[in-house]
Amino acid sequence: MTNDLQQTFGNIDIYLFDQLLKGRYDNCQKVLDVGCGGGRNLIWFLQNNYEVHGIDPNPEAIENVKQLSAHLAPLNSLQNFEVGVAENLPFADGSFDLLICSAVLHFASNHEHFDNMLRSMWRVLKHGGYLFVRLASNTGIENLVQHTGGGRYLLPDGSERYLVDEERLLNYTTELGAYLHEPIKTTNVQNLRCMTTWCLQKL
Repeated sequence: MTNDLQQTFGNIDIYLFDQLLKGRYDNCQKVLDVGCGGGRNLIWFLQNNYEVHGIDPNPEAIENVKQLSAHLAPLNSLQNFEVGVAENLPFADGSFDLLICSAVLHFASNHEHFDNMLRSMWRVLKHGGYLFVRLASNTGIENLVQHTGGGRYLLPDGSERYLVDEERLLNYTTELGAYLHEPIKTTNVQNLRCMTTWCLQKL
């Protein structure tokens, strides 16, 4: 059973898995993973006839995800995977039904960089499409993080990340004219770091 699950879903983000179980993305056809890495969140999509795209600044990661795609979905074009960055996505407006952005936005260098990445993704999302985001936040550890400037913080685990809070995510939800189709959820990892899931639909 464990091997079957691994082959079907790989090392998928558990909260993305939750959305799949709920059937949220059943009617999506064209998917983009922003910061796709080696494709850990794309295995299920590749095996279920989605048109899968990925972008990542690391050329080695793009080569790895191309190999994964060729193995799991030979008909999925390898040209769908490109070296690039979230703040400058090389796609037309409204190109995708689903955007996945897991553990990427907290690498923003400052507020402007974060805003540019988010708006770039929102631009290429179709109306009615979904944006799935996982990112670091200060929710629940506000008194344990140290601001280093520009929205970046030193976390108790020793890493430095750009952090958001729930109020900021709700403000962006309103500003973008989005629908929060799932309550914002935050996982606290022993007060060392917190990861927040933010699920939007573009109206």
